[in-house]
Amino acid sequence: MDIKQRKILILGGWGLVGMAIIRKLIKHNPKEIIILSLRESEARDACKEIQKEAPNVKLTPEWGNIFVRTIFKDLPRSDIMDIPKNRKMLIEDVLEGLDKEKLDSSFLNHLIEKYQPNIVIDSVNSATGLAYQDIYSGYYNLKQEMTKAIEKNVLTDELTTEMEKMLTTLYIPQIIRHIQILHASMVNNKTGLYIKIGTTGTGGMGLNIPYTHSEEKPSRVLLSKTSLAGAHSMLLFLMGRTPDGPIIKEIKPAAAIGWKRIGYGTIKKQGKPIKLYDCTVEKAEKLDELWNFEGESGWTNTGENLKSVFIDSGENGIFSLPEFETITTAGQMEFVTPEEIAANTIMEIMGDSTGHDIINGLYNSVMNPTYRAGYMRHDALEEMNYLQDKHDVESIAFEILGPPRLSKILFEASLIKKVCKSMTCIVSESAEELTSKLEIEISKNANLRSQMISIGLPILMSDGKTLLRGPQVKIPVQKARKTIDITSKKMDSWADAGWIDLRQKNVEMWQSRINEILSVNESLPENETSSRYHHGRKYWMVDEPLQIGKLASWIFINEDKGLRIKS
Repeated sequence: MDIKQRKILILGGWGLVGMAIIRKLIKHNPKEIIILSLRESEARDACKEIQKEAPNVKLTPEWGNIFVRTIFKDLPRSDIMDIPKNRKMLIEDVLEGLDKEKLDSSFLNHLIEKYQPNIVIDSVNSATGLAYQDIYSGYYNLKQEMTKAIEKNVLTDELTTEMEKMLTTLYIPQIIRHIQILHASMVNNKTGLYIKIGTTGTGGMGLNIPYTHSEEKPSRVLLSKTSLAGAHSMLLFLMGRTPDGPIIKEIKPAAAIGWKRIGYGTIKKQGKPIKLYDCTVEKAEKLDELWNFEGESGWTNTGENLKSVFIDSGENGIFSLPEFETITTAGQMEFVTPEEIAANTIMEIMGDSTGHDIINGLYNSVMNPTYRAGYMRHDALEEMNYLQDKHDVESIAFEILGPPRLSKILFEASLIKKVCKSMTCIVSESAEELTSKLEIEISKNANLRSQMISIGLPILMSDGKTLLRGPQVKIPVQKARKTIDITSKKMDSWADAGWIDLRQKNVEMWQSRINEILSVNESLPENETSSRYHHGRKYWMVDEPLQIGKLASWIFINEDKGLRIKS
């Protein structure tokens, strides 16, 4: 993709890699670069610094947390977590289904919708941002409050708080929701390309990495970061295989990244100066059999902050001279410069192949469908058809594969097949006549009826009020509820998702589907025998008995937009 006169949104633009990428971008005369960072000062500083180098490029600062709602974007996580109303909203945003309200409320969606960028470059260390919420510390806090509650035989506010906080530290739901919002927003706003600068989580090292965040080796917190980074890449892999979305790429450095600057000054951790304390020999603690985490306060605050020579590695913090020397030694993390990452990023954006796009690497290394499997599929279908005839049964759906909608479609198609064998027969009858025949069939065919309700698919009769059901119903999902209000809108949604629907409007939908298939089939050249068409005229066999699996796949591809685009 050409960069010239394109609008580009760069997430994490103030960071080490982000700034290096921007410096490469400005040479290609983009229309506008929107630079997002967590803090306002960072975004404005980045724009100010780059503007000196590119006075003719439009630079726009944006700031905030892309993983939360717009109303939370500038709040420290503690301010969200410590307020019950905010905490509840955060839990629902991550664990409830994605709807329009959640999408519209997302700060990430707000950004993409506001600027409608042609290109999104994501250099946020997402794995660090989410995994370092530390589910393990949350677990120990929760365990402590649960022990108290058991001892007191009471559910304390503290326990409720810790349980809610624990829910908000679940990594996978958060990265899934992030990807859902990102994809929906980019599709809605016609983004052309998305490129992620990812992480391995360990600077390219293995499980034997000696740098840990705890006393265990390897650190579970560190491995959580790597796990999340891998999950992130696989979700991007799937995003890249989704029709109508942007081109997806990811460059994943497998080394420490350095550096931003070298200097002398106050050493800060998480934005705060490290205070200097002292403890004299006279005030030393005597160790006994019990360790006291709070200590005996024998130390004194010197009133000064730690100052030293440092090297700034951007998002990964600052290192002392020997710390940097250690991690970059051959045989340790070693390192890669942000300018090298930026150069590869620009090349990938412009369509060149650097060999470092891991999404492309995944595409080329996963096992795709094979000729042998396609050849043997015919034998498998023949054998199953033979066994159906032998045992006088019809194998329809078991609701093990899921989703309930597939089982619903297969059973409805099978029911239609019993009263109207072929496609031409289905469209030749009136919807009213066909509806009546279907209801009569379901009333007298106990075997078919039993299969449906036994796997959790209720049957909605033609009056729209009578329901045949068993002890289990797949749709609506219970979600720990005893009851749920019924509205016509909800009923239509449930029927579409997993009810056998005998109402006339659903029968009309089936006739509309068949008419569409027949129309497309008729439009094909009668004597066409080349490889031009995936499915030729003979594929549907319109006057033969319905092939319900073919119908289901057509619905999933055309109605549900579930087409696989890469093989």
